[in-house]
Amino acid sequence: ALLDLSGVHWLNGTWMGSTTLPCTYTPSEGFTEQTLSWSLERDSRTSTIFRRDETGDHILLSQFRGRVSVPKHSPGNASLLIESLEIPDSGHYTCQVVWKSGDNSLITKEMSTTVKVVKVAASKPRVLPGAPGLALPPGSRASLACVASGSPPIRYRWFRGAPGRTALLLSSRAELRWDSLQPSDAGTYFCEAQGR
Repeated sequence: ALLDLSGVHWLNGTWMGSTTLPCTYTPSEGFTEQTLSWSLERDSRTSTIFRRDETGDHILLSQFRGRVSVPKHSPGNASLLIESLEIPDSGHYTCQVVWKSGDNSLITKEMSTTVKVVKVAASKPRVLPGAPGLALPPGSRASLACVASGSPPIRYRWFRGAPGRTALLLSSRAELRWDSLQPSDAGTYFCEAQGR
């Protein structure tokens, strides 16, 4: 249909992560976008978060300043990007677009998405490169990266030894690196990932 907004009705966002609330339409000749706004309904109160009109983009709620944006110079894309999601960002979001037609009449369409911000525990980490029994020549440079998903920030720790036995803590970074490998560096290494 002409100037229909499309998006999704339900979205889970990861706490401290970012998410995009899709709201798109197919631009049509003879119709100009006049205003675009996003509002949030929470605890039966509705507030406008973002408004775009002929004077520019305006973020109207201070807790969203620096965290929300809508693509510029991308006709038909009114999607809202929210960064550093907080638990209170959960709620009912409405995208509203008003167009002016050739005969100066206004057409308004709305689309709503319910967002739930959830805390996600750190996943079991993966080690990259993921080859067990990695063999490297002495003197070479090498690194192992620990990768996990979940709500940031994720803390990493590298150990030498075997899990559950005596292990030596080597690093609190996601990457373990050697500038010049020595025969004494041979051994078993493992990493831990911990979410908030």
